[in-house]
Amino acid sequence: MTARIGVITFPGTLDDVDAVRAARLAGAEPVELWHGDADLKSVDAVIVPGGFSYGDYLRAGAIARFAPAMGAVVDAAAKGMPVLGICNGFQVLCEAGLLPGALTRNEGLHFICRDEWLTVQSNTTAWTTRFERGADILIPLKSGEGRYVAPQEKLEELEGEGRIVFTYAGGNPNGSALDIAGISSADGRIVGLMPHPEHATEPLTGPSDDGLGLFYSVIDSVLAAA
Repeated sequence: MTARIGVITFPGTLDDVDAVRAARLAGAEPVELWHGDADLKSVDAVIVPGGFSYGDYLRAGAIARFAPAMGAVVDAAAKGMPVLGICNGFQVLCEAGLLPGALTRNEGLHFICRDEWLTVQSNTTAWTTRFERGADILIPLKSGEGRYVAPQEKLEELEGEGRIVFTYAGGNPNGSALDIAGISSADGRIVGLMPHPEHATEPLTGPSDDGLGLFYSVIDSVLAAA
């Protein structure tokens, strides 16, 4: 069996091609999904990639969450399908209610584009089992609205339940609460992160190949459930 990983394209998506390539490099069969189509084409997992869906009008991710494809993703996630939101995809997952909190303008209001060291805080999600807990990985970050915020009680819940998946290791670049770079749902099947693992798949073209660990992990998860 080959895991089928769907990648959604919205108007304004920038990193869908990179996510497709990363899935293929990891050994999955990538499946291109269109925002206006509610058919997920029998995929085993879904990636909501980065970019500026619908031009980030209203709020980043606020319009994309109403796309037919996202309605299907919400339904599939409720049945346990693994879902990964990267950068704008993380924003979309928060807007859709699949993950708590919100992503707001970076502290200092600057767009940040640089490689960032992340610490893996949880390796029990569907997307992180290939990592050692406490490992540092080098992943590119490129966002203007990457500051994660949530009510204090929700932050305490995320921390207490081990749902903070990645934190910034080399200093907080955007003012995110608790240095959060990525979080998960309560069941660990849904993960959102601001940095871009799909841009860290080969040392030749990225700062590392550390990002492949997320794609290998979800393939393991899919095959284990087959």
